[in-house]
Amino acid sequence: MTQKPTPTKESQHEAFVFGKANYRLLILSILLVVSGFILMIGETDIYEFRKIILAPIVVLAGFGLGFVAILKRPATEK
Repeated sequence: MTQKPTPTKESQHEAFVFGKANYRLLILSILLVVSGFILMIGETDIYEFRKIILAPIVVLAGFGLGFVAILKRPATEK
């Protein structure tokens, strides 16, 4: 029996799933979600504007940006 030649690792070029812009958007979305949760913490009044309106909007914007980062097509190289 003859052995099949196996391709070497050097000849294979595997591209990343996401592009550079996708990773930047993903990191920005994570930072937005974390900052939204940071806005929610505190020992002041629970019905404060920052806690019940601003923080949830920031968290939802972070999740929305995360979806955009995942669904955005990476730029094609020529």
